[in-house]
Amino acid sequence: MNPSKVDRRHMACLTDLPNVGPACAQDLRRIGIEAPAQLAGRDPYDMYAQLCVQTGQIHDPCVIDVFLSITRFIEGGPAQPWWAFTAERKRALEGAPA
Repeated sequence: MNPSKVDRRHMACLTDLPNVGPACAQDLRRIGIEAPAQLAGRDPYDMYAQLCVQTGQIHDPCVIDVFLSITRFIEGGPAQPWWAFTAERKRALEGAPA
């Protein structure tokens, strides 16, 4: 959902989350997340690694940005566009083994 349209009071399904559409919701289900509440305490980098293992392919790193956006939102942060997390992801992965 577009972050500007998110209503924190209505979080019944994955597509109610900021930046999550049908394809992303399917990816979340692949790693065992069926409802927004299940994101509490999850590590977005670990979620990305799990998705890559589940699908047998390396996904675009921007998926990490989306996962950052939704885990932060569930932790109480504001709904933001996924690209607001790109610089953070790049800093976090800087120097990480390839």
